[in-house]
Amino acid sequence: MTSVSLALFLRSTSTTFFSHPVLSKQELGQSGHCPALRLPLTRDRTIEGKACCHGQDIVLYPGLYVSHFVPMMQLADALLEHGYAVAVALIHVTMDEDATFAAAVARVAAAAKPSVTFHKLPRIHDPPAITTIVGYLEMVRRYNERLREFLRFGVRGRSGGIAAVVVDAPSIEALDVARELGIPAYSFFASTASALALFLHLPWFRARAASFEELGDAPLIVPGVPPMPASHLMPELLEDPESETYRATVSMLRATLDADGILVNTFASLEPRAVGALGDPLFLPATGGGEPRRRVPSVYCVGPLVVGHDDDDERKENTRHECLAWLDEQPDRSVVFLCFGGTGAVTHSAEQMREIAAWLENSGHRFMWVVRAPRGGGDDLDALLPDGFLERTRTSGRGLVVERWAPQADVLRHRSTGAFVTHCGWNSASEGITARVPMLCWPLYAEQRMNKVFMVEEMGVGVEVAGWHWQRGELVMAEEIEGKIRLVMESEEGERLRSSVAAHGEAAAVAWWKDGGAGAGSSRAALRRFLDVGGRELRSVET
Repeated sequence: MTSVSLALFLRSTSTTFFSHPVLSKQELGQSGHCPALRLPLTRDRTIEGKACCHGQDIVLYPGLYVSHFVPMMQLADALLEHGYAVAVALIHVTMDEDATFAAAVARVAAAAKPSVTFHKLPRIHDPPAITTIVGYLEMVRRYNERLREFLRFGVRGRSGGIAAVVVDAPSIEALDVARELGIPAYSFFASTASALALFLHLPWFRARAASFEELGDAPLIVPGVPPMPASHLMPELLEDPESETYRATVSMLRATLDADGILVNTFASLEPRAVGALGDPLFLPATGGGEPRRRVPSVYCVGPLVVGHDDDDERKENTRHECLAWLDEQPDRSVVFLCFGGTGAVTHSAEQMREIAAWLENSGHRFMWVVRAPRGGGDDLDALLPDGFLERTRTSGRGLVVERWAPQADVLRHRSTGAFVTHCGWNSASEGITARVPMLCWPLYAEQRMNKVFMVEEMGVGVEVAGWHWQRGELVMAEEIEGKIRLVMESEEGERLRSSVAAHGEAAAVAWWKDGGAGAGSSRAALRRFLDVGGRELRSVET
């Protein structure tokens, strides 16, 4: 179970940050390499026409997750605004073995401002397989020496020093390298503050049963977090506690506490209880044995890190997706948008796809459905879906089926989109919130089950679609989909939900306000606090 879940997670992305489908190996080159990354180690240190005011670098180390890389690059843009140059260090193996990641990096690198540079660390010999968390952590450990050399020599001489290193949370062991060199080291948590609170508490939690899996749907109670069914945890945490997988996962979670601070892809008003709990010095349980109580490092809520209206305007001008033209012809807030992730790491079964199609055809609602064929099941959608469904959809004009990919952020911001059926990846959820679109929560894998709880019970931005637990053999029936869509689109409860997500969407915009009469927004202020601390602690790397 674990090897499958992690393999899916490593290749998953919960956002559609880019304007084109994933590049094929032919587009990347026969080897799947990303030649666009062979960038010079020097660059014009200017930011939007102004000289870089700090002359310092912040190094981002995004690890191997596509869905973490995307918001990290949005963070890079925010750092540029504050006068820092950004160096992005990349584990080389990813560029060869994961074409999705390679394509993502290539597009960002091609569009990056001069003060963002990308650097592939030299390949290690005989890299371990990364289909389990154990292999993942071993990969990070073995690249630590490459990262050390980059921090010592790759950035030195090009800048006034390294202000900080920011490491993607699952690559937390790389913090050891920064600490050895005397560089402030921070963790980047690409999900919610609620998930962070839960994960940090878990290493001290196992007492009532031999394993979390044995607890089943029994709720876990953590300060600042809604009751979480144990069955909703990441699969690695449902393993035997004596297994190498479980112990490696818990070790990774504990190591987060060693960071100088944690940057979280959320905004304070979205999760006030979790943010408050993380700041409580008594949040973590006492360890006993005379050891001092651990404290959570400073938490900086710097989200939502999503693509904005102004991003890549010039690129979009000539590449507007045809699905947006179809949306232009629909009434306001009339279209149900169904999209379950950008890479198809997990897809619905053929039986589930037929249930979705049955509802879409019989409901009377307008819809846009981004469809991926089941993995290993062939790409012939006509054969998978009800007989004649695609042709009837084309001729009726009431719906649109888009194969594999659509520009999700643009679709959600379109005036015609009225509801979003989502797999609850946090990037997708953040895009839904910022677009102020109510969501139907249909988790598929990884942390999405936890996100469903946060979105429905804590944030009030979505409703749960019953029957989503496909691992138990469940099926979401057409009647369930239809009932929840009617609730969101037609009922008073749906209006209350729409008002709630609209309020959060407004708060998300306010969080990134620049200084005005009321001062900076909460996320912008949090980023400044992070930079102020990093600036005070700046130490040049000694060789």
